[in-house]
Amino acid sequence: MNRTEFIIATAIILFVAFLLGWFAHWLISRFTRVSQSDLSDLDTMAQSLHEAEEQRDQAMNYVREREGEMSTQLKQTEAELTAAMEGLRVSRQEAEELRAYIEKESAG
Repeated sequence: MNRTEFIIATAIILFVAFLLGWFAHWLISRFTRVSQSDLSDLDTMAQSLHEAEEQRDQAMNYVREREGEMSTQLKQTEAELTAAMEGLRVSRQEAEELRAYIEKESAG
């Protein structure tokens, strides 16, 4: 192969490489292109997501507040129950003492 044939072969190889590169670039840009309607849809979805996150945060805060209120109410109810049970125990004990006293007085 002489010098001219070598130059022509190299030029053809470089041209083919250029065409392959251009075709690859065209394919990539074709698949990754984002249209204006897609961008507006993405903006709408982003706004909706942001609003949904705000609503979720508000709901979580409400749940935390309600949970705190319910926990406080449960503790108060448990304290009242304990006091009522203690009063009932004392009343039963007094009733037993009165029965024993009445039986003792009526027997003697």
